Amino acid sequence: MSFERKKILVLGAGYAGLQTVSKLQKLLSHQDADITLINKNEYHYEATWLHETAAGTIDWEEGVYPINKVVDAQKVVFVPAEVTAIHKDEQRVETTQGTFQYDILVVALGFESETFGIEGMEEHAHSIVNPETATAARKEIERNFANYRQSNDPKDISILVGGAGFTGIEYLGELVESVPELCEKHGIDYNKVNITCVEAAPKMLPMFPENLVEYAVEFLKDRGVKFMVDTPIVAANEDGFVVEVNDEKQQIEANSVIWTAGVRGSSLMEESFDGVKRGRIVVGPDLRIEGYDNIYAIGDVAAVMNGETERPWPTTAQIAMQLGEHTAKNIELSLKGERLEEFSYNDRGTVCSLGSKDGIGLVMGREIKGKKAAFMKRVIDSRAIFKIGGPLLAYSKGKMF
Repeated sequence: MSFERKKILVLGAGYAGLQTVSKLQKLLSHQDADITLINKNEYHYEATWLHETAAGTIDWEEGVYPINKVVDAQKVVFVPAEVTAIHKDEQRVETTQGTFQYDILVVALGFESETFGIEGMEEHAHSIVNPETATAARKEIERNFANYRQSNDPKDISILVGGAGFTGIEYLGELVESVPELCEKHGIDYNKVNITCVEAAPKMLPMFPENLVEYAVEFLKDRGVKFMVDTPIVAANEDGFVVEVNDEKQQIEANSVIWTAGVRGSSLMEESFDGVKRGRIVVGPDLRIEGYDNIYAIGDVAAVMNGETERPWPTTAQIAMQLGEHTAKNIELSLKGERLEEFSYNDRGTVCSLGSKDGIGLVMGREIKGKKAAFMKRVIDSRAIFKIGGPLLAYSKGKMF
């Protein structure tokens, strides 16, 4: 290693950023570099569990853990602060806790909701992008169901879900577990509840084979979920969604409205870099930004290209963690003056939960469904915690014990 201590600055403690730091502190000694991690919150939240918080099947505290449980204080300085500006040419980052200089920068600022310009969506629908928004969505449903006993208004026990992608389907799977319990609590007939999912695309869950999609849809339909597929949402208002059916606009009413259909990278990316689209910037095979050999972009703010399809890999937790590991290895190589390695994604599969006891998945090329998929989902969720925080954290926060 060089005798000059480099300043490594990591922005964001999501899956990508925290995995980078976790790996760096194993690869480097405290004499090799000064590592600083900056994150808005003092905790890391499991983004892939947010739908559970939003449905009320877990409390938000169950899906978070203190960042200080992961970082080695002898090697890493953790600063709870919000990043407000990145000055790439001056190698300087501004935050709510001061200004930081860097020699090497890792941008892993995460995602935010994307409404695609749909009128009224930001004002009238809840999103599921962090523990605060997920908790707000949960409280909205609980408040409306509690109010139904006095109002007798069908809108109070009607839930609209925008989007039948991965998050939307997993959220619906949790709702059909939690809503019956909510009905029992308030003396409501579950058969009177309306849960409607609206999807603009002609097909749901395109990452899965048709037979698995059918299994998921039938599972949810059997529990009262109604689907409106190939139905664009043109607006959201105080009464619910306005959709387009056969070229005619139609109002769908509900007092609980949840938007799950879109996320984008941090809006700070557009303010800081050129060529950014929806908060994502194309990076090179070694995960660095073109023209800036000391800046890596990973996770939701990066478009990491698949060389075979010439399209970006999806921004999943699985790939984010692999990006974090690879970035740490490349930083170690750069400090040694060695050639950086190109990123290669190892797709181990995908599992979509349908509540806590069912699901569908493609794992290592094999199709799974039912209890096997639910078990595999718990394994995946627990493994993510283990990879970042080790066995003790996985034991206390994972889903296997």
